[in-house]
Amino acid sequence: MDKTEENGRRVDDPPGTERAREAAGGHPADGGHGASPAGIAGLHKEVHTAYLEELGPAEKAALMSWTGFTGTFAAVRAITYSIRSGKGPFHNVSAGSTHLHHYLWGIAMLGAVGAVAVHGTDEGRRHPAVALVYGAGLALIVDEFALLLDLKDVYWAQQGRISVDVGVGIVAVGGTLFAALPILQRLARNRGKSLHARALRSAKH
Repeated sequence: MDKTEENGRRVDDPPGTERAREAAGGHPADGGHGASPAGIAGLHKEVHTAYLEELGPAEKAALMSWTGFTGTFAAVRAITYSIRSGKGPFHNVSAGSTHLHHYLWGIAMLGAVGAVAVHGTDEGRRHPAVALVYGAGLALIVDEFALLLDLKDVYWAQQGRISVDVGVGIVAVGGTLFAALPILQRLARNRGKSLHARALRSAKH
């Protein structure tokens, strides 16, 4: 047995520390991640470490692009439905009597990414924010693709709008999960090692 442990509790820990750790959402000896601030901070650190160690530059860019696309598409859909139903603090953005569609912001964002790609340094091109902005800008354009295709405001005229939203959403989430697969596998391995270590400690006691 490790000299620093005695019956699953550190020798120098005062009585009750084990119960306090378990109440906070973690196992006394496995550094588990619960819902406590310490547990959340530990999980964030673990994910960040996996992001840095498991993904190469191209994989990081792909993950950030998919994350930007998925998050932006979900947010835009929620805001648009809120405006359409008249609920919430959101409203259309207009310049005088002209409605400014959000694909305009998407085009501007892709233009900015293109400028960085053409005139930026290698370090600037590889910055996570560039990939994130690219994904977000693309989502803003895809959301109003029918309007761009027909040059008519048919945003809400299509009966299959909900089906399109669901389809694009599934693809977006699937792409994000696929891009994040190395990180998820790393976290799964860490959890497996933690459970194995816990089982060995239980067997010793």
